[in-house]
Amino acid sequence: MTDSQLIEKYLSGDISSFNTLVWRWEKKIYNFSYRFLGDAETSKDITQKVFIRLYKNLDKLKDRSKFSSWIYQITANLCRDELKSSKRKRALSIESINETHKNLVEDENFQPDEEVNQMQLRSLIKDALQSIPEEQRIVIIMKEYQGLKFVEIAEALGEPLNTVKSRMYYGLNALRKVFKRWNINQEALQYEM
Repeated sequence: MTDSQLIEKYLSGDISSFNTLVWRWEKKIYNFSYRFLGDAETSKDITQKVFIRLYKNLDKLKDRSKFSSWIYQITANLCRDELKSSKRKRALSIESINETHKNLVEDENFQPDEEVNQMQLRSLIKDALQSIPEEQRIVIIMKEYQGLKFVEIAEALGEPLNTVKSRMYYGLNALRKVFKRWNINQEALQYEM
């Protein structure tokens, strides 16, 4: 059953259809929030707020086929609001991140294809994402981790398509520079990206 069909059933009074939507989208929304904010507990709260907002406003979605863009738009807005309200905007310096991961990167046994466990690599990528500008980070997360098309991202963010593409380009370049400073090669990143 499609999201549109589930929405129609829910709006006709079938509460279990909403539960199915939550089940289908909860992990995606949590992962998006976590990659954007870098904090598990805050991401759980954001995920809960997204579904509360959906529950209250699902009847206002005119074009049911645009549900995925709409839910990501809600999530992105709540994440941005969280950053503003808590003044947690990550202004991580490259130096502080380098210190955190210095031992891992300088370890002579650093062999991504065999020895680096996935948690360490995810932590590196999470920190790298947090070190780039928010507008670039959100596009990379939506494209690379959520699998959205550029058109869907542009729609969800309310930005022109070319702006989204350029943010992706500049964001990926910024990540490459961070990884180069950390001596992390492309092969290591293939396991996570």
